[in-house]
Amino acid sequence: MISLTSTRFGEMEVDEGDIINFPAGIPGFEDKHSWILVGDEDNAIMWLHSIDDGSLALPVTTPESIKGDYNAKLPRESLEQIGELDIKDIILLIVVAIPPGRPWDMTANLRAPILVNWGSRVATQAIALNEDYDFRFPVLDAAARESMKAKSPAAEASEKEN
Repeated sequence: MISLTSTRFGEMEVDEGDIINFPAGIPGFEDKHSWILVGDEDNAIMWLHSIDDGSLALPVTTPESIKGDYNAKLPRESLEQIGELDIKDIILLIVVAIPPGRPWDMTANLRAPILVNWGSRVATQAIALNEDYDFRFPVLDAAARESMKAKSPAAEASEKEN
């Protein structure tokens, strides 16, 4: 077991067998190689949390929870980076960006999925060959965004200031 002090989750005990290794890091975090998935399995959003930095956690979800017909075409080199492939062991995750105080504007990076070989716990982030997948795909449709924004105390306070 490894102890991790997380600014988001407090003190955590991490089983070494649950650590996901990114040999090349993640773009923007190339020096962070050890990560763990944290969160409630019943929630669509989980957190990819750095073992090396207790303040670094990226919200992630499965692509299908955002776009049901998601079918990324991935470069062979990216697949080779995560080792011997057994399709049942491959998990795709996408990073979600949630702007502070504006969760209705959250987006998902469908263009650069994270590939995890769950069997070996080796992962990489790839760029999908599908150019129609966006780096900032809106998670909520326009009606849901407007409804959520209208109910938000933060949005009300912002409107009063203007």
